[in-house]
Amino acid sequence: MASTGPAGERNSDDTAARRAPARDRTHLDPLAALRTRDDPPCDVYLTGTVFLDIIFTGLDSAPVRGTESWARGMGSSPGGVANMATALARLGLRTTLAAAFGDDHYGEYCWDTLAHGEGIDLGPSRTVPGWHSPVTVSMAYEGERTMVSHGHEPPPEEPAPTCPPRARAAVASLTPGRSAPWIAQAARRGTRVFGDVGWDDTGTWSLAGLPDLRHCEAFLPNAEEAMRYTRTDCPRTAAHALTEHVPVAVVTLGADGAYAVDRRTGETAEVPAIAVEALDPTGAGDVFVAGFVAGSLAGWPLADRLAFGGLTAALSVQEFGGSLSAPGWTEIAAWWREVRSVQGEDAAELGRYAFLDGLVPRAPAPGWPLRRAVPTIGFRSAP
Repeated sequence: MASTGPAGERNSDDTAARRAPARDRTHLDPLAALRTRDDPPCDVYLTGTVFLDIIFTGLDSAPVRGTESWARGMGSSPGGVANMATALARLGLRTTLAAAFGDDHYGEYCWDTLAHGEGIDLGPSRTVPGWHSPVTVSMAYEGERTMVSHGHEPPPEEPAPTCPPRARAAVASLTPGRSAPWIAQAARRGTRVFGDVGWDDTGTWSLAGLPDLRHCEAFLPNAEEAMRYTRTDCPRTAAHALTEHVPVAVVTLGADGAYAVDRRTGETAEVPAIAVEALDPTGAGDVFVAGFVAGSLAGWPLADRLAFGGLTAALSVQEFGGSLSAPGWTEIAAWWREVRSVQGEDAAELGRYAFLDGLVPRAPAPGWPLRRAVPTIGFRSAP
């Protein structure tokens, strides 16, 4: 295991090597036409907790109390905020993550996977001495998942002066009843903030209890969350109601796709989900948000952003492993070629993704195929 310095950081020579970004993993930059010499150092900034995810797949049903169930598949990968960070990086966005990493083999594995394997900038991140990595066990069955997690909050630490860095965008997980000062700070510096939210365990479901929502450009709840927050019984009505609080509201509809409203332009869009056989839905919502953020930064129309988010999410659920299930441009290109080659494919359905024509690569990107989840970590090479 790597050693740590007095502030909890890995030693400088070790840290430099581990943070070296693999920027040539993709030869497609969705923001290439927009880049200038005065660009921020990163495209997307995010912060949160990195988990070690252990995913069981191939379960015929939910585990039954008092019995033992055997899964036909198993994968391990970084999880938590790593799901979103990896999805963004695999779409060619320069991604910076501020997170605490455990001072154990799990933490070392997650750090190496994100920094070396995915090219994510971990400059603001740290290893916390004596703190163990949070762990989630996810069991996928019948298109759904059940999760059990364990972990402890890392010791509090003041943000570094450069945290958050200047960025085009930030993805923020809004917490009911709590404010995160970095969100307002980022918004004041011109960063476009995309907010998502988890289940409100307090049961209050009050938009006033999301103080950082006012700093967001877009809010992306699921249908149930959106209806509870707006006291409505229709997710589309909820999306319109949310635009009284945020410029862009995107409501995910599960198997029915997604619906969005942009108050500034008057655009509305609804895109159905792509029908696929889901192996593991872990992290699919994060991948959808990453696709939507990429399209937003590239300046695409609202409908194209929704379609792209839905496509990336659909491709991710056909792999397992949370963060490492996210697709890259090579997988997106392969899907686009395949669906166009199918005889009798609905022309209107294909037309929804026509924006991919001038975008996807014609050859596999460097670093392809992408890393996927492995059954366990720490394998030693054969002698």
